[in-house]
Amino acid sequence: MMTKYLVLYHADVGAEEQMQQSEADAQAGMQVWMDWAQGAGAALLDFGTPVGNARRVDADGADAATTTVGGYSLVEAADADAAAALMKGHPHLRIGTIEVLESIDLPGM
Repeated sequence: MMTKYLVLYHADVGAEEQMQQSEADAQAGMQVWMDWAQGAGAALLDFGTPVGNARRVDADGADAATTTVGGYSLVEAADADAAAALMKGHPHLRIGTIEVLESIDLPGM
């Protein structure tokens, strides 16, 4: 049985800032991500997107927040070790870290 995992990309530089580069550098950067995605194959359920403009929400409302999360992906693997192994050689590791979180099935859902 395969399990879904949420992949969070952490970096000290936000996604908006990372994307402010020349067109040639942006294309080269995107190509290494596409190469990783091709290597991940069917295990990559959702390539995801960069994220920004964080808001922290609590019972009193919402306020601007800071976060190191710059994007996400969704993968599927047999276990947590296999999900983590999919991140080997990931281009994001050049600038930050990757967190892999197991999706837990809810009973009756």
